[in-house]
Amino acid sequence: MQRRILSVLGALCLAAATLTAPAIMPSAGSTAQAETVSSLNISPSGANDWDCAPDAEHPYPVVLVHGTFTTMDVNWISLSPKLKRNGYCVFALNYGLENGISGAAHVPDSAAELRDFIDRVRQATGANKVDIVGHSQGGMMPRWYMGHMGGAKHVNELVAIAPSSHGTQGILVPSATGVKIAGNYAGWICDACADQVAGSEFMTELNSIGDTVAGPDYTVISTKYDEVVMPYKSQFLQGNSARVTNVLLQDKCPLDVSGHAGVAVDPVVHRWVLNALSTDGPADPGYRPSCYL
Repeated sequence: MQRRILSVLGALCLAAATLTAPAIMPSAGSTAQAETVSSLNISPSGANDWDCAPDAEHPYPVVLVHGTFTTMDVNWISLSPKLKRNGYCVFALNYGLENGISGAAHVPDSAAELRDFIDRVRQATGANKVDIVGHSQGGMMPRWYMGHMGGAKHVNELVAIAPSSHGTQGILVPSATGVKIAGNYAGWICDACADQVAGSEFMTELNSIGDTVAGPDYTVISTKYDEVVMPYKSQFLQGNSARVTNVLLQDKCPLDVSGHAGVAVDPVVHRWVLNALSTDGPADPGYRPSCYL
């Protein structure tokens, strides 16, 4: 029951962000825009201690990358402090501000912001590489940085939670009869939204070099109840099993009903993330996490 509540709350938060975003968009260059930018720069608990020094057990700083329409403090409210408690140097950023909405800009532009942030993290910590943990767009966008901007040499592992790896064929939206699948994004005023449609020009170019590039390891964590990135199997990455692990939550925890937003705060997902970060390579496919809160 508690997990069901988490999933419902997560879905409601996602729906609220999606449905209210156009109503809060300030005009470019306005005072409201400046206030919006300022209000977004709130770090989640445990993140952005620029004096943090990686140790031998946790040599790679962890960079958290939020999803579309959200911010670092919301997306990583529970994972960030958990990683910190487990000994990691944790960093998070906001990116892709467009029309006052975070994570809405053209994905390659957001990847450039990620590149600059990772450069800053590496300079501050002295680490040559980082681990990236991303949710939704944040699990896909780093692949542009890694594969199309030469960033692979600075990434040890990408842990992607419900990523839009190959785009989505539609999302579940409210309708007169309950919910329906909406696949027409023509009315969306969000560059990142258009980029993340399956078959888009951006998606075609992103994956033209393959799902993975040499160097980093990849872990994908998905839920079959994803109502945003559909079908959920499109999230998985193709690659050598020594470097790629695709996880379906329900394979080990069949009663886990977390949806697209809920996975970001799901304790089972957090256990998979910790397993991936602590394993030499991607997450151990034989790992059996506790399925309890």
